[in-house]
Amino acid sequence: MKSLNPEIDGVTGSESNPMSTADPNSNRIQFGDRSANTDPDPGHAVQDIYEQIFGEPWSESSAANKLPPTMQGFVQNAAKQPPKNGDEELPPNRVPVYAELVKEFAVCDSWFASVPAATQPNRLYVHSATSYGMTNNDTGKLVGGLPQKTIFDSLDENGFSFGIYYQTLPITLFYRNLRKLKYIDNFHPFDSFKKHCKEGKLQNYVVIEPRYFDLLSNPANDDHPPHDVGEGQKLVKEVYEALRSSPQWKEILFVITYDEHGGFYDHVPTPVEGVPSPDDIVGPDPFKFKFDRLGVRVPAIIISPWIEPGKVLHNPLGPFPTSQYEHSSIAATVKKIYKLPQFLTKRDAWAATFDSLLTLSTPRTDCPEKLPEPAKLREVGAQEQAKLSEFQEELVQMAATLNGDHKKSIYPNKLVENMTALDAIKYIEDAFNTFLDECNKAKQSGVDGSQIVECADKNKSTPPNSKNFFQKLLSCIVCDP
Repeated sequence: MKSLNPEIDGVTGSESNPMSTADPNSNRIQFGDRSANTDPDPGHAVQDIYEQIFGEPWSESSAANKLPPTMQGFVQNAAKQPPKNGDEELPPNRVPVYAELVKEFAVCDSWFASVPAATQPNRLYVHSATSYGMTNNDTGKLVGGLPQKTIFDSLDENGFSFGIYYQTLPITLFYRNLRKLKYIDNFHPFDSFKKHCKEGKLQNYVVIEPRYFDLLSNPANDDHPPHDVGEGQKLVKEVYEALRSSPQWKEILFVITYDEHGGFYDHVPTPVEGVPSPDDIVGPDPFKFKFDRLGVRVPAIIISPWIEPGKVLHNPLGPFPTSQYEHSSIAATVKKIYKLPQFLTKRDAWAATFDSLLTLSTPRTDCPEKLPEPAKLREVGAQEQAKLSEFQEELVQMAATLNGDHKKSIYPNKLVENMTALDAIKYIEDAFNTFLDECNKAKQSGVDGSQIVECADKNKSTPPNSKNFFQKLLSCIVCDP
């Protein structure tokens, strides 16, 4: 995007990494822009990101030495991963929806992942400013539900509304509190989003979840390798145009970001000083990570009719000298806008807010009503029969927790070992519908909505209309497979 706006701290094409950081005469690999698709996923586990950032493999002694972040280890680490198809950059003409939004609104060129680790720990920071000690995608903790307080809870406590629009299964259900019976009506199929936009009925805080499984009839639009990035562009276009045509447009602040860098190269050093641990929880062995440094930069586009066109959000000025933009900035900004009385953790108290972008005295009337049509970027069609990714397996296993299959002998490994994307979608839809049906029955029976919904029990012997059954059903979930 630097080619659209030179103020953006982006790549110039002169960047490179050595094949070996230990060899001063090593061949170097130049940055390129020939990519349409990258498969399989580049390395982005804790140890991979450590090597990418600091230029040498993780070890206890290396971590203790507190090396400076050189950003020179991406090629060296990539050489240890399975062979890949594709390079690492899509130029602006390949992602026209993003190009138009960057020109018309704002992009943050110093937004970092909250933790130098994998997908789910970073996603947890978006709404709770902590991963509760997780540095990897710990399936047992995820499907059982993470216990920390979320921005959803904070909003609800203070009389504000929220809505989660899902297309597969809402991964916000990885938070245990979101499984409370009283929150069930806050989840909506994505088809309802346009309707709510048109009617001016969007909630105070809205989350859009993409499709995570790639089907021929319904391609994935989450930009996860090897999914077609063109489908992700279509999703952003659809959401933007629904917001733009809504009577609530003048009240909108729309943020698009990614959970982590996915192993892709960046030249901007990761912040490693002055980053507070959110809750003083230390990660598991062998890394014993203290959550005191950030991950690699991720794209962040911020959209509102109150933002001047072509703005670039650089390093913040506070609230602390070391504050940065990272995923906790979302919760911090929501707290500031709605004047919520408490922070969630020490991390969102430290994170920079992006409300400083809202500089106009009156909303713009020249914001585009339509965005460019994105092109298909992947030659092959959806691989419906492909093996599930780790993330997709976690979604299936969470669905099993919601419908009671986690109590069976097939859980967890036999449940997913032969599943395809097509199988997984059907299973998840059936499981989530079972969960919603049981929740609705519980609500009708007058069960206390503040309780957390445990998995449905398909083999229950107690009649469905029995209040005693629902009191048992809604006991706090403690599943830890």
